[in-house]
Amino acid sequence: MQSNYHPASLEQEAQKHWDDSGAFTATESSDKPKYYCLSMFPYPSGKLHMGHVRNYTIGDVLSRYHRMKGFNVMQPMGWDAFGLPAENAAQAHNVPPAAWTYDNINYMRRQLQSLGLGIDWSREVTTCTPEYYRWEQWLFTRLFEKGIIYKKTSSVNWDPVDHTVLANEQVIDGRGWRSGALVEKREIPMYFFRITQYADELLNDLDTLSGWPEQVKTMQANWIGKSFGCEIGFRIEDRVLSSAAADPQSAILNPVLKVYTTRADTLMGVTFVAVAAEHPLATYAAQNNAALTAFIEDCKHGGTAEADMATMEKKGMDTGLKVTHPLTGEQVPVWVGNYVLMGYGEGAVMAVPAHDERDFGFAKKYNLPIKQSIAAKGVAEISNSPLTTHHFSTDAWQEWYGTKEGVCTNSGKYNGLAYDQAVDAIAADLAAKGLGEKKVQFRLRDWGISRQRYWGCPIPIIHCKTCGDVPVPDDQLPVVLPENVVPDGAGSPLAKMPEFYETTCPKCGGEARRETDTMDTFVESSWYYARYTSPGCTTGLVDERARHWLPVDQYIGGIEHAILHLLYARFFQKLMRDVGVFGEGTEHLAEPFKNLITQGMVIAPTFFRLEANGKKLWINPAEVDVVNDERGRPVGATLRADGQPVIIGGTEKMSKSKNNGVDPQAIIDEYGADTARLFMMFAAPPEQSLEWSDAGVEGSFRFLKRVWKATHDHVEQGVVTAFSSGELTAAAKTLRRQLHQTIQKVDDDIGRRKTFNTAIAANMELLNALVKFDDKSDNGRAVAQEILEAIALMLNPIVPHTCQALWAGLRPGSDMLDQSYPAVDPAALAQDEIELMIQINGKLRGSLTVAKTTDKATLEQLALAHEAVQKQLAGAAPTKIIVVPGRLINIVA
Repeated sequence: MQSNYHPASLEQEAQKHWDDSGAFTATESSDKPKYYCLSMFPYPSGKLHMGHVRNYTIGDVLSRYHRMKGFNVMQPMGWDAFGLPAENAAQAHNVPPAAWTYDNINYMRRQLQSLGLGIDWSREVTTCTPEYYRWEQWLFTRLFEKGIIYKKTSSVNWDPVDHTVLANEQVIDGRGWRSGALVEKREIPMYFFRITQYADELLNDLDTLSGWPEQVKTMQANWIGKSFGCEIGFRIEDRVLSSAAADPQSAILNPVLKVYTTRADTLMGVTFVAVAAEHPLATYAAQNNAALTAFIEDCKHGGTAEADMATMEKKGMDTGLKVTHPLTGEQVPVWVGNYVLMGYGEGAVMAVPAHDERDFGFAKKYNLPIKQSIAAKGVAEISNSPLTTHHFSTDAWQEWYGTKEGVCTNSGKYNGLAYDQAVDAIAADLAAKGLGEKKVQFRLRDWGISRQRYWGCPIPIIHCKTCGDVPVPDDQLPVVLPENVVPDGAGSPLAKMPEFYETTCPKCGGEARRETDTMDTFVESSWYYARYTSPGCTTGLVDERARHWLPVDQYIGGIEHAILHLLYARFFQKLMRDVGVFGEGTEHLAEPFKNLITQGMVIAPTFFRLEANGKKLWINPAEVDVVNDERGRPVGATLRADGQPVIIGGTEKMSKSKNNGVDPQAIIDEYGADTARLFMMFAAPPEQSLEWSDAGVEGSFRFLKRVWKATHDHVEQGVVTAFSSGELTAAAKTLRRQLHQTIQKVDDDIGRRKTFNTAIAANMELLNALVKFDDKSDNGRAVAQEILEAIALMLNPIVPHTCQALWAGLRPGSDMLDQSYPAVDPAALAQDEIELMIQINGKLRGSLTVAKTTDKATLEQLALAHEAVQKQLAGAAPTKIIVVPGRLINIVA
């Protein structure tokens, strides 16, 4: 065993040994219980960042630990390889996205391998390969035939310069992030997954996920957003219906404008309705109204996200049209509101300014009526009159306006009814008129997956003028995406490639056009976990091996994926089950991930200088010298290159934009992969944010050197057999008891609590105790051997390269790969002596170390004889002596 700790050589040697022995190749033939551990796969951006290192180290620690605990472990890896960033990078470098992506994958794979992750690389998947997306297309055709996938027009963000649809986050201040053009809302045909059909199951099955963080389950439940309310119909004016009926191009087909509300009890307070700019009523009203036409066009610029609607300035315009209130018969004006989304419900809302904060602000802005229909408890009811400043101010919104705790007022026959009573009565009356009914609704909307981009999975649909939309037959799959293409940013290249889109109809054989939209990349990441179970399968999406491995036992990834990715993966698991992908008798495979860890961010300090134009020039922390005060708080910083001051910013998530990232490869090259792994696991529990610290990295490296030195010094004196039985000194017994307490604690820390930092701390304390232990007897050295072996075994999941080498030194000819997690010796935990606290009148005055079997009378005598007790009593007899077995003796003076 070499005298000094040289991570580079020992890590290379360990990795070669693991590769040569096929240590991490998973097999279905094992009789051990299975453990499928999966970390969310990376996007091949070019190089690993510290978030990757943390994510994959957590998974590797759990995988190696379960291997030592007797499980048949599978830990695969792959690449989420499609997506817009590859197109952008390809344009910047004038190379095809495929070439850029594959080069990045090769580099990042080597980086992952340098971390020593116990990955079964034979199961690697790359989502941009035809071998992978063929089965995604196959599933698409099945779901299209079942009606789970359908086509409809939808409002999107359209960049008129780049001729492409933009995601909401790509719209900045109403303009395309790349072109800077004013974004338009356009209605275009898109394909949708009918995820709302599974809304109830997705919501209810959250209760079965006991291994998921409550925070994540709550976020998903809120996103699904099940609500109980009423659908209410406002009849459209006859003149409008007559005019629309005479116009074959009119989109007004329903004589009733439908709205959905959870507050049917406020129906008598409706003073207007608002429709989306794309609503047929808005289009009709704008036919001869130039101002309204201009307003509608203005509404079509900007984002389509619900979050945007919540924060944007609310604007509106009266259409001049009216609808009929379903209960009172009153004529209610119809407004166009920029905050109403056509894609949500029917694209219309009923406005109750007195009891909805958004409607209140809108009504105040446009001087619209505000009519009270709910009286709060403790607030005098105002009969048959609108809200007036005579009774209370309407200048600012008050919380009780929107309460469900009050009773109806100004509502005729419903006056005095509480919320539930009012909703039931109003719903019954609406149903009798055929103008409404109770209805359950979800916030969740169907998932639009069409993307007008190149680098994605082609949608397997052929458009025929005679036969309509025809799924591509199985024997023509996959529809292969041409890879030798450099996009120019102006729309999808596929739409300009006759060699791609020109085809024949599979049904009639006539001329047809292939769909040129590609799928949302969330589709690929929604089923990759299943494909890992069946590598090389050419007969289906998965084969019978999926039934062995699924569900995933432990899933690990960032909290930023708590909603969409996890929701879509859960949805896909149910789709695959229902299509029969897993075979018969697999109804239990309703959920993909049994347990979930959402690790926190890696954060680091930021530094910058202000440029002349006011912009911030971000400076990497590695280039900065920081001055701290006596408490270690930063009070100043200078750029090392010129010695001039820089401004200290906040501590934020490592990112390119803030230039505060640390290159993992630099840490590995300087300190070794195990130091990087140890620091990541020691600095914070997985679910908390981890603050980067150069001092922390140095400290982790020093600890590994201390473990190495202690082991080397012991081995140099001769390897011995670990202690199993014999006479021990009191010090050796105490140390051995600490050892087995540590084994017990670390087992619980890693296996149950997932608090790797406390597991490492316990090993540090044990090493400190061993270093102080000076017993060169045969049994003393045997105890030291037992402790060093146990430290190597307990730390093996965290720093496997180092422990592989330590074990080789401690047990020549033995392989760490074959070792189990150390067992606790109950005899070592047993204590012959115990320490009892001595109290006088409840105050601690000293302690006694006595035999565990000492009787009560003897304990009382020993306590009274204690020097502190005699001094306190000063010869007086105690009033009472209370002995709490195993804990304390309290003397009442």
